[in-house]
Amino acid sequence: MAAGSTTAEKSGPSRPKRSSERPPRASGRERGPGRFPLPGRGLMIALASLALVAGGVWVLYGSSWLRVERVTTTGTEVLTPREVEAVAAVPVGSPLVSVDTDGIEARLRRELPRIDSVEVERSWPHGIGLKVTERKPVLLVEKGGKFTEVDATGTRFATVDKAPAGVPELVLDTASSPSLRRFDADRLLLAAVGVTGELPGKIAADTRVVKVASYDSITLELGGGRTVFWGSGEDGAVKARVLTALMKATPKAGHFDVSAPTAPASSAS
Repeated sequence: MAAGSTTAEKSGPSRPKRSSERPPRASGRERGPGRFPLPGRGLMIALASLALVAGGVWVLYGSSWLRVERVTTTGTEVLTPREVEAVAAVPVGSPLVSVDTDGIEARLRRELPRIDSVEVERSWPHGIGLKVTERKPVLLVEKGGKFTEVDATGTRFATVDKAPAGVPELVLDTASSPSLRRFDADRLLLAAVGVTGELPGKIAADTRVVKVASYDSITLELGGGRTVFWGSGEDGAVKARVLTALMKATPKAGHFDVSAPTAPASSAS
């Protein structure tokens, strides 16, 4: 007897099952035949930023929009704007952003000692501004008919043919002074400068000569032949107050001594 047929045989040849699921559609970002991938958002932002930077660099350095066209100088008194601008040598026509402001400041201070400080500023879109502060003389040192100006720091900064009005002359009469062993001429100069800085306004304006014989012997020569023996440069503020009071108390005196401010004195001559 023949073996019985299997269930599979009875049912005949098997047919492939039809799937009800459709194949997934290709995403728009997937590469299809003949298509290129679209750039991502991050890449587009990076490209836009690069374009902005490149454009900014071109505007600052390559275009004619932000170039130096004028130079202005303020604050000069003895110097003239033309003198300052000639030394500054600002490169007119160059991109404003490329101007070496620090280099210009250093050059002005080096070649024009009368300048105490200077600010070089960009004035967008086309200007450079030079703000100058000149040194002020507080003493004059005469030599050979010319006058060297000394500022409040003791710096000798200029020599002029004519003495500026209202600036006292410094006389260093220290040839026989024993204090030169401890205090040289520059140290004594600084002491004299310190005295001028302590004087009240009216007395300072009336001072004609500051005479230094030694560290402890500084004398002021005022208008009308009056003199003030100041002594050393110490306790300057106290001596200034005492001198003001002493002059009010003895207006007809010709000589005042405030070297010991706790025991001031005045006399007719």
